Amino acid sequence: MRLFRGLAADMREWFIEFIRPGESGLSGQSLWRAGRLVGTTVIVLTNLIGAVAVVLIALFVVPLPPTADLAHTQLVNTLAATGYVVLAVPVGVVVGTWKLFRLRDWLVEERPATPREQRLVLRAPLRLFVVQVILWLGAAGFFGALNAAEPWPTGSEVAIIVGLTGMITAACAYLLTERLLRSAAARALAQGAPDRLAVPGVTTRAVLAWALGTGLPVASLVAIGSLELTGSLRASPSKLAVAIVVIGCAGIAVGLLAVSMAAKATGDPVNSVRRGMARVADGEFNVQIPVYDGTQIGQLQVGFNSMMVGLAERERIRDALGTYVDPVVAEYILAADSSLAGEEVEVTIMFVDVRDFTGFAERAPAPVVVASLNRLFEQIVPIIHAHAGHVDKFIGDGLLAVFGAPRRQPGHADEALAAALEIELAVRSGLAGQLRVGIGLNSGTVVAGNVGGAGRFEFTVIGDAVNIAARIEAATRQTGDTILLAQRTKELLRTAQIRLVERADVALKGKADTVVLYAPLADIAAA
Repeated sequence: MRLFRGLAADMREWFIEFIRPGESGLSGQSLWRAGRLVGTTVIVLTNLIGAVAVVLIALFVVPLPPTADLAHTQLVNTLAATGYVVLAVPVGVVVGTWKLFRLRDWLVEERPATPREQRLVLRAPLRLFVVQVILWLGAAGFFGALNAAEPWPTGSEVAIIVGLTGMITAACAYLLTERLLRSAAARALAQGAPDRLAVPGVTTRAVLAWALGTGLPVASLVAIGSLELTGSLRASPSKLAVAIVVIGCAGIAVGLLAVSMAAKATGDPVNSVRRGMARVADGEFNVQIPVYDGTQIGQLQVGFNSMMVGLAERERIRDALGTYVDPVVAEYILAADSSLAGEEVEVTIMFVDVRDFTGFAERAPAPVVVASLNRLFEQIVPIIHAHAGHVDKFIGDGLLAVFGAPRRQPGHADEALAAALEIELAVRSGLAGQLRVGIGLNSGTVVAGNVGGAGRFEFTVIGDAVNIAARIEAATRQTGDTILLAQRTKELLRTAQIRLVERADVALKGKADTVVLYAPLADIAAA
């Protein structure tokens, strides 16, 4: 009883695996047990149905010519067919599937398949097809010879019936077995598929479906018609009509089955790619679909997985760039394919530096120093991004931010000043810790582009405007302001909401003449 319950559970899991090959958690041992039972049952039933169809068509449908003892002929053919089926079906099952027993250890051990095991799985349906064709053609010759003592058309007709029905049965078994082995094929091809086609391609599959659904039934009608035209058949019109109707209906039914199986054999793997693409469209990039087809469509599945490996790697690079490079610059680099020539552009530079950092670093342990800086920058960086700026670089305890490059920004001066005021508020509120900062703003023309060599580049801005911004930040220590901005930045401001107070005759390091700087009135009120 426990064995039957276990087998029933295996069958339930196998059915799920049958619907979506390679997408369930079915163990290799369960797949082997359930697949062996189902596969053997399908092969036996397919051939039994074919044998019964041969007998019924031969006895009641095909317009055989009159014989001396028709009842005796029918009895002999029925008994011979029964004996042949009893012998041939087990032989066909054993010969067609014995190589698959070599796959048991591979499935149970749950290990990657070797190239030989891949070929065994993928070529099993074709091998079974060849074995069954040989057996059915042997049956056609046997029954043709058995009926050769009758008027000659009888033996010919019986041989034709057996041969054509056998081809239909073998083709059906091929398409069904190919479908049944998809789960095993998905496991065999999980580590990669052969570069060359391991089985007949999509065209061969389509031709097989045509032959099964149209070619063979029509060939049966042509054979019957030819015998009638030569005068060998001498069947009654009603008998001919019955034969045509029955064979035609069988052709329609079998043709629909064959085309449906061939269409699903082509459509299912394509749908798996479509489902994978839908997941990618939803934002998943680590998508891998099971590969279970040995034709060109299987190579399409492999190609999709290879493409997804490259796409996932690109996303990892993008994430890494977003971690170590400002996201705006990362997107610009990827869009420009890293060939960013320098160009002149007017921007506003923000230079932020921590006040009295040297003394703080001497007093506090190194982990505390780093944690304090990270806490400060965790508040500053999002504010800069919110105002469409980007952090060009971190310079020790400070940072350099740019507004207006690489993304063009007409109101870069206003955005820079708004970001500076918001940073000051965050620092004063204590959200950024106990550190205090000075902020210098300067606008001017800089060269923006890649700087570096030997395969190592950095997107940055270069020009006197950058140096002046750093010196303006240093001047905040002289004036006692948190924010100072240059004359050019003031001229570019488009908003009149923020009043500025002049700081005249400020000496900048490295500059012979003094300059006029401006402090926001909000900064003064906060002080």
